[in-house]
Amino acid sequence: MAVTALSRPSRFPEDEWQARVDLAACYRLFVRYGWTDLIYTHLTARVPGTTDQYLINPYGLMFDEITASSLLKVDFDGNLLEGEYPYNEAGHAIHTAVFKARADINAVLHSHTRAGMAVSTMDCGLLPLTQQSNEIMAYVRRHPYDVATDSDTECDRLGEDLGDGYALILENHGLLAAGRSVDEAFHVHYTLENACKVQVDALASGQKLVVPGEEALRKLAAFGALPPDKTSRHGRAAWPALMRMLDRIDPSYRS
Repeated sequence: MAVTALSRPSRFPEDEWQARVDLAACYRLFVRYGWTDLIYTHLTARVPGTTDQYLINPYGLMFDEITASSLLKVDFDGNLLEGEYPYNEAGHAIHTAVFKARADINAVLHSHTRAGMAVSTMDCGLLPLTQQSNEIMAYVRRHPYDVATDSDTECDRLGEDLGDGYALILENHGLLAAGRSVDEAFHVHYTLENACKVQVDALASGQKLVVPGEEALRKLAAFGALPPDKTSRHGRAAWPALMRMLDRIDPSYRS
């Protein structure tokens, strides 16, 4: 189905509007894949051309209500620059911590999925059980639990724990995926979430588990590695198809 192009509001530069469309699409994809938690959790994108501004969901809207133009623009000091709703304070703390720590990161996705929370309670962390887990294992990090809005020190520690990685298992809390673009962050989250689902199922089976050999693990890590000079080829390849799927279902995210 062809989608009629929706005009860009004049107040938004072209690059910011594209970031808004991509992030709004990501919110709708979270609905599609069952990764939402009512109005809670948050997905953000750095405003192109800025170092201290980001886009986030209006706190109070369900994810299937979010559109490109309704996204809030907030600066790192917590000033609302664009939008009519408040923002989630915990979201502000978590996402600014990542953006401050990593100038290369332009999108951050945080979820409370059932599988992600389950693995976040496991002392073993993510296990090398599947192709997907082993593709991302090298850049998954862990962050000990604390209340995200409790102190600046906790937020700084979250950014430090991400380090040079692209995913965090927030212990006793959930998952966080980061990327240099929205499509890259989405692919990281999608892969991590699938790995967590299979791990929960495999452990619940009670069967003896098969772990790939060291040579296979090395090859899988190399295959899934994110290149330093460009975004994930997997994210770039899948993103147009994902947006076409959304356009067939409900293209209102583009408004």
